[in-house]
Amino acid sequence: MDSSLPGNSCHDCRLTNICLPHGLQQNEKRQLANIVNNRRPLQVDEFLYFQGGECESLFAVKSGSFRSFMVNSEGVEQTIGFYLPGELLGLDSLQYGRFTCSLIALETCSVCELPLSRLTSLCSEIPGLPFQMMRVLGKEIASDHDKILALGHRSARSRIAGFLLTLSGRYDALGFSATEFNLSMRRHDIANFLGLTNETVSRQFTDLNKHGVITVKRRGVLINDLNALRSIVETGSAAPC
Repeated sequence: MDSSLPGNSCHDCRLTNICLPHGLQQNEKRQLANIVNNRRPLQVDEFLYFQGGECESLFAVKSGSFRSFMVNSEGVEQTIGFYLPGELLGLDSLQYGRFTCSLIALETCSVCELPLSRLTSLCSEIPGLPFQMMRVLGKEIASDHDKILALGHRSARSRIAGFLLTLSGRYDALGFSATEFNLSMRRHDIANFLGLTNETVSRQFTDLNKHGVITVKRRGVLINDLNALRSIVETGSAAPC
């Protein structure tokens, strides 16, 4: 992801239409920008925060991508999501004040830090900000619903197709190509997220590549037939195209 994509503040950032400032007036965006702390870039496999840690700030992805995961009492790790630019991190902490998952960088990343104390105060000063917070929370809930649908009673092929379609839509919203992008996440992270084995994920990618639905080059993916992917998801079919 191009680290030069976003601007230096909320009112001139190219992500403003999909991030928290969406819908705010220019002067309100400047107010929001005044509370933002720009953190140093994170490198691959560097943690932004840890499961169980106290939350003092929310974070907006400025560039790069992240993986979120939880570890249960038996030490088993479960990937629960991937985050791209413009998306808000840390919302899971709002109930109890502690992060329920860990966030790790999949590539060189930058984030905007939003201190909770200052964000809360700003919500009383900017009438539209609480609404934007609710919009972001609603988006997270809808995303969780999509994950449940993607995993429930679907074939491995349908899960992979749905995963690629979701990424396609998210990259399209960022202004990037909806049909050609890099998978910053590792295959075993995708497998863990989708409830599949590494071998199954590799086999499904190979099969979709063989039938011309996608073209795979290392971590690069070119979607040749979006309609074919949609058909796989709609039918839940495991049969070849």
